Amino acid sequence: MSAAPEPAFGAALFRAGRSLQAPGESLATGLAELDAALPWGGLPRGALSEILLARTGLGELRLLLPALARLSRRERVLLVAPPCTPYAPALAAAGIALRHLGWVHAAPDQALWATEQCLRAGCLGAVLAWSETGDDRALRRLQLAADSGRAYAILLRPLRQAANASPAALRLTIEAPQGRPSLRVLKCRGAVAPAASFVLPQGGMAGLRASEQTPCGEAPPLRAH
Repeated sequence: MSAAPEPAFGAALFRAGRSLQAPGESLATGLAELDAALPWGGLPRGALSEILLARTGLGELRLLLPALARLSRRERVLLVAPPCTPYAPALAAAGIALRHLGWVHAAPDQALWATEQCLRAGCLGAVLAWSETGDDRALRRLQLAADSGRAYAILLRPLRQAANASPAALRLTIEAPQGRPSLRVLKCRGAVAPAASFVLPQGGMAGLRASEQTPCGEAPPLRAH
């Protein structure tokens, strides 16, 4: 009979398995075809997911809001350093429970630090953050914080960061080469990333367009923290 593994080492292995593959530990997005192609059936809990954008407003919120709306009914969701003032009426129309939604205003050089602290708190269901940094060490801290806090960590960054390595479990890109946004899976830990691209639906839920296209500072804001 082989010896039992060292407790700390074995525990780390099994924690990693639960973080990414345990049933019920994923969050379905607004795109059923994408969920079916991912090994977790959606965004993995306790791990970092990245969305790399050719520009903001290509449908990233349309992809995420259905998942965040379901989660916000029972857990708290936090936005960190969004590029525009969150538009509360549109978010409510998309199904977000505003009583469970918070917003952290952070300077660009503090956004990832603030995100890490929020993830480590262990009292949040999801943290959605925006940043342009390519700091690999900061990204690794986010991955560790997501695991320890058992939260969904979703980071939106510019598409140019796709050329750099990342510890994220899931990396998605959204581009619009012919005017219609399409999504590709750049990295999918534990599985081969599907070669096909996914077309993001146009139109979307009532009020969503205002949320994505309203200039900063012109929408009725959520209260910042």
